[in-house]
Parts: sequence; structure tokens; C-alpha cells
Amino acid sequence: MTSAKTPVRLQAVAAPGQPEVTPALQSLYQSFEQELVVPLWTEIGDLMPVHPRSRAVPHVWRWDHLRRLAARAGELVPVGRGGERRAIALANPSLGGRPFATPTLWAAIQYLLPGEDAPTHRHTQHAFRFVVEGQGVWTVVGGDPVPMNRGDFLPQAGWNWHAHHNATKEPMAWIDGLDIPFQYAGETQFFEFGRDEISEAERATPKRSRSERLWAHPGLRPVSVVAGPAGSPLFAYKWEHTDRALADQLALDREGFPGAVEPGHAAVRYTNPMTGADVLPTIRAEMHRVARGRETVPVRETGSSVYQVFDGAGSVTVGEHTWSVTRGDLFVVPSWQPFSVRSESGTTDSDSGALDLFRFSDAPIFEALRLDRVATEEAAR
Repeated sequence: MTSAKTPVRLQAVAAPGQPEVTPALQSLYQSFEQELVVPLWTEIGDLMPVHPRSRAVPHVWRWDHLRRLAARAGELVPVGRGGERRAIALANPSLGGRPFATPTLWAAIQYLLPGEDAPTHRHTQHAFRFVVEGQGVWTVVGGDPVPMNRGDFLPQAGWNWHAHHNATKEPMAWIDGLDIPFQYAGETQFFEFGRDEISEAERATPKRSRSERLWAHPGLRPVSVVAGPAGSPLFAYKWEHTDRALADQLALDREGFPGAVEPGHAAVRYTNPMTGADVLPTIRAEMHRVARGRETVPVRETGSSVYQVFDGAGSVTVGEHTWSVTRGDLFVVPSWQPFSVRSESGTTDSDSGALDLFRFSDAPIFEALRLDRVATEEAAR
């Protein structure tokens, strides 16, 4: 008889490609259950499908709803030991209530009240912050206070001590992105508490961090540095540089010169100034700008992405789902789901007159494993 303790349950079924159902086969399957083994012929359709079938589903989170919830949490939930951060993670509706946006990516809104400090800690998870609105918070990485302003992208490789402090009289919210689900699945994560309070030196409010003063010079690398950390040594990529690069791409496109991804679609990737590679070992970050009235060609990619609308408005299509989106909204593109976007932005809802999308993905993982694949579908633009 089958032991009640074994988690393996096998059912002999009459189906094409399956062996004939006989008492002997059923007895064999019971023996498999007892020994905790599973035959491939009963599982191949699930384990080795003809194309990726993500456990995640497309979903959109509205920024105004998240911002309102974060403000309510600010009234009720302190920042300090225990939760460490007032961060509210996106939970993909098909991942069993886990705080995971996709099977590999974490995304959360973090909220800091005036005068508050988020204490120091470190973890092996690679992380970044992206600011869709506001200013006045400094993130402190390895004792270096780094200002955070609208449009800034702030990467931070794993195992760096870091804290935050709000030096203004207004609350501030931003999004955090980490590879928590990936490291959770791989059982590789470490975490360590630091000091309960940040020092006066760390509470400084410089206009530029030390990392920016050393590394934020286009095409120029300090000769004194011969080896770097796992991720980018530059802790802040300023919006003014990103904005100029996107604007120049679209201008070249209008003039008939190459540079854009496709007509009316500019994109830049944040890179490590030491190596030219991605800013983090497991996370790729990009900014896309789609000119008003343009529609991008649908693309399928292995791996997953999270997008946030930085500016403008438009419609996005992920698989069979289409949503209208505006500033701050976040949405998920699961593995191998076709994705396209149409810009409906104008001068009244966008500084650039276009739709700007911040994107982060797990692409470096799959490229390193040679599991990356991209397919485009021709569509009307």
C-alpha cells in the first residue's frame, strides 16, 4: 500500500504517449511513490514545455493607490528594527501571496517621513532605488550620502552597508528593486543588521556624493582604481544625463540617422563605468522613451521585467491584457509574454512630450546562462 508519508502521488492515465494502464503499471507507480522517485514520462509536458510558461501573470499597480497606502503606513508603522524599512512589496496575483513581482524580481514602494532615518543594514541581495517623484532623501551607501531626486537611478550591489535619511519637511516615496525572489529560490541569501542610528557625517546633504565625484564623468575612468565591486561603483545616475541621451536619440531619428531602437522609440541602458556591463550582476535597468503616437513592435523575451511609467501616458499590452497607464503606474511583463506600448503623451502630461518608461529585468542572469532569447512580431506602429 502507498505510505501516507510520501509526497509523491502518481496517477496512471490512458492518454497518447503514456503506457497502457494495467494493474502491473499501477503497482509500479506505487513503488515509485514509496521510493520518492518520479518518472519523466508523466511530467515532461510540465517540466519541459515547448516554450516558457511563467508562473507570474501580467498585472498593473496604480501609483496613486500605492502612494496613498504608503502614506497611511507612515502614520501607523515606525521605521526601525524589525521591519527595517517602510517598504510595501508588489505581490503578483499568481505567486501564492508571496511578495514577489515575478519569480525572480522584487519591487516595492518605500516611504520615509520628514526627519526619519532608516537604520543601517546589508544583504547579499542586489538592489536599486528609482525616484519617480520628490526629493530630499539621501541614501547612505558605505558611509557616502547620495542625494535622491526625481528621475535618478541609484544602484547598490549586494553586501554594502546602507541607510536612508529624509532631510526635508516633506515625506518622500520611491521604488526599490531587488533580486530577493531569485536568491530566495537559490537559497543563497545573507542579511546583517548594522548600527541603530546613522552618524552625523552620514546625515550630511551634499549635492553630489563621493561616488559621483569620482565616477560620473562620461567616458572617463579614474586611473587609481584597478578593481571594483560586484556592481557599479557609481551610486547615482542623474536624470539630466538620461533625459539628454533620450532626447538626442529621438532627434537623430527624426533627422534620419541611426540610434533609436525603432522609429520613435529611444532607449538607454544603465551600465557599470568600469566594465560597460550591467550595473548589477542580476539586474538590468533601462529607460525607454516612445514619441507621441508611436507604437512599439511586440517583443517576447525570456526572463521577466517590471516597468514604471516615469512620465506621460499611454497604453501597454502584455499578452492578452491591455491597460491605460499614467505617471508612476507599475506593471509586470512575465517571461515570453508579448509586450508592446503605444504613447499617448502630450505636453500637458509629460515634460518631454513622450512616454517615458523605466524598466528593470533579470536579463543578466539568463544571458550568463545562455538562456536569453528574444523574438519580435511585426505590427503597425
